Amino acid sequence: QFKLIVENPEKPVASGLQVTAFVEYYPESEDDLQDRLLLLIEDDIVDIPLLGLIPCCYLEIDSEINFGAVISNSKIISKEISIANHGSASGTFEISYDGVVLLNIEPTSGVVEPKSVKTVKVDICTDVPRIIKEVIKVELEGHGCTEVWIKAVVVEQVLKVLGVSCGNILECINFGPVYFGSSKTEQISLYNESPECVDWVAVLEDNAIGGEMGTDLQRSADAVLQDLSLKNRTRDADVSTLILCIPNQGTLLPYEKSSVTLCFSPKKFKRDFGVNDSSPKQDYVLFLRFEAVGNKDGYLQALMSHPHHTELALTGSGLPVMLTFNPGPVIKFMDCSLGEQTQVLCTLKNESESLPVTFSFRKTAHFNISPEKGKIKKISAKDVIFSFSPHQIGTFKVKQAIDIIGTGLEKNNLQILKTKSFHQIYLSFIGVCKSKRKNILFKINPGITPMISNATGQFVADGTGQCTDTAPVAILKSTQTQIHTHWINRNCKGDALIAFPNDRAASIRPSEWNKKYRTIFTKTERYNYIDPEFSYTDCERLLKEAHKAYYADFISSLRQRRLQKDAARQFYIYNNSVSIGLKPAEGLMSPKISIDFHKEKLQCKTLPSDENCLLTSRKLAAIGSKPSIKEIWSGLAATPSSTQEKKDCSLTLTSKQLHQILIGPSTMDFGDVCVYSTTARKLHIINNLLVHIWIQIEIEIDELQQTSPLSQVVPPLTKTHIPIVFETNTLGMFKRSFTYTINNQHLGHVLVVAKAVSVELELSARELILNPIPGYLAETEFRTTVTVYNPRNHPAEFTWKRIITDRRTAFSIQPAKGFVEAYRDLECEVVWQPGFNSPEIGEFNLCVRKGNTIKLKCFAKVTIHT
Repeated sequence: QFKLIVENPEKPVASGLQVTAFVEYYPESEDDLQDRLLLLIEDDIVDIPLLGLIPCCYLEIDSEINFGAVISNSKIISKEISIANHGSASGTFEISYDGVVLLNIEPTSGVVEPKSVKTVKVDICTDVPRIIKEVIKVELEGHGCTEVWIKAVVVEQVLKVLGVSCGNILECINFGPVYFGSSKTEQISLYNESPECVDWVAVLEDNAIGGEMGTDLQRSADAVLQDLSLKNRTRDADVSTLILCIPNQGTLLPYEKSSVTLCFSPKKFKRDFGVNDSSPKQDYVLFLRFEAVGNKDGYLQALMSHPHHTELALTGSGLPVMLTFNPGPVIKFMDCSLGEQTQVLCTLKNESESLPVTFSFRKTAHFNISPEKGKIKKISAKDVIFSFSPHQIGTFKVKQAIDIIGTGLEKNNLQILKTKSFHQIYLSFIGVCKSKRKNILFKINPGITPMISNATGQFVADGTGQCTDTAPVAILKSTQTQIHTHWINRNCKGDALIAFPNDRAASIRPSEWNKKYRTIFTKTERYNYIDPEFSYTDCERLLKEAHKAYYADFISSLRQRRLQKDAARQFYIYNNSVSIGLKPAEGLMSPKISIDFHKEKLQCKTLPSDENCLLTSRKLAAIGSKPSIKEIWSGLAATPSSTQEKKDCSLTLTSKQLHQILIGPSTMDFGDVCVYSTTARKLHIINNLLVHIWIQIEIEIDELQQTSPLSQVVPPLTKTHIPIVFETNTLGMFKRSFTYTINNQHLGHVLVVAKAVSVELELSARELILNPIPGYLAETEFRTTVTVYNPRNHPAEFTWKRIITDRRTAFSIQPAKGFVEAYRDLECEVVWQPGFNSPEIGEFNLCVRKGNTIKLKCFAKVTIHT
């Protein structure tokens, strides 16, 4: 079967030349052949083997598919395994698996072309934590049976709270005693012990069993139970103001730690009037849980427990500042004169048994305190001297403020504790400063009128009065009098000021440079001496005027801006489509404002959310049941259309915002579903945010292709649903997941579980006994009924067929055939005709089209009367 085609050279082959020979192989059977070719080179013989092989396949497959560690989140995950053909002919493969863990293997058989690779996809469901170690058998052509191991470790998504210093798991943090109004912080580490990223959010449980708010745990049970007013008051209190978690949301990478700051700020709950507040201490026991953001089936199904969270207990006590003053709170000082000083010794005592107190006295006029600030240990006292040093005559009643210094959070940066005053105590200081009497001696005025004189100018009190900075100057308009005016000064300017004769003491002072003074009679211009050491230069006067003009313009601009804002506000109030300035008396009816209108207005306002405020379990439980949540089941837009919708639907939501959007259930169990039938379940969507969200569903599963709509824009504070339609033609278990996105960027998924079964009917009884009706003749027919139930979701067509025996039957059933609607029942009447040779036993088969078959036995109970 080998053929050599060559022309042997007659002459020797020179150097550099060659001789070509062809060997043909033409097999006549599917057998590998072997031969040899002899090459004679002068005296040497070269043996060249010839092999003729039939084309065959050579298939190889990986021995293992390892999914690694994955999260138990009810998601379908896939991996591919390759089947390579290194041969020269096509090869077939066939995969068999008889376990229950692997959901889907595609394809289970096929052909691999030469020098090519075929991929097989294997799906598993991460619904429960477990270790998957399954084996599938692969029959490879020419290679035999090969085993391929499927391995995976499905673990729960675990968040752990660890101590910063020790690294141990924390179950409780005790803040200890803290003054009301102050704050105390603790550092923890949040650890993601899972192989995938997790978006987490902190939720404060305000309705947890075992929580305490404002109760003194050291009191007896009877005393606490009697104080029901405090219990009722704290039940509706907002506990998110007591605990601050920074940050309260975020994202953790696999096996990553993040530092979290917890701040405890106790607030005193006031009791009702008349209740004896014998215990100033208030204890708090709260629970804070860190949970993964995702599907919250617990809130959609009566708050079932969520598996992906960890809980941390927080305990602490709130104490009031117990600082007493002896004497106090009203302190009276002895009367004193101007320039004298009186003192009072006061003892400050810290009555608290747990905490020290740091105080600081504010500065007050006429009173001095030594020391002004200090720190008093618990159950200790400190002496302070109050001094009264008046600077003027009179009675002084002042309120002295004492600041209690502690730690509190900075408003702009809540991660920083700042030392500040968190509490004030007030004392009343009363002091009287009396004047001293002084004898006044009068002396005769020699005739010169002094700068300060009495009414007559004759007697001057010595030692009374003090010179002011400016002397009194009597002035009037020069144009108002022409008495004794000199003819040269008849035409003097009208703005000239007249100086009286007794103002000589003021004539040498620095006067205003732009004003002229004239005498009262001749109106001769007076000489005004300007002292260069005290007067302004020209540059200084110009700079002063420029400053005045600058601030005048600034105040004027502020006023103009305020007026413009007010005008714009008034314009927007009256420039709307509802009120266009027409009066109702002109015949235009005013629109009727409904409650829905106000709700729509409320929904359109985007209020800034407090990122530092914690979510509480009571708030999350109320989602979906709030009166403000509006139910809309149809008419929603598929894509954002308005400007506001486009703006809202392009936002990147935070973990806290995503936690307030409920989309579920995360696992939709259709139960038993008949093939060739259509079943729908509701995918609920609750938008508890004040912005629009855009939900898009991506479905590539053939059994869910009837689902519609796949895109919806959900308005703020709105509840709606999307019907998920399931239809299959294949019997068996079905598990697939589809994905959805929020605002085209936040991904989620829903697992769909169903069991495809055939049509089935059930009977109320497998055996019937037909008794005669009392009072009727023996020849009368016997009757009874049997109920046919349809437990499936598809109408079932049935037919009653008699089981033929040697004897004829006397039983009949009506209706003999028909339909039973889904989840309905139908009563069939069984009749026995008595006769001389009628058999008392009959059998029927209930035959369901494309379904099951049930046997029914009937017995006629005949009573013979003698």
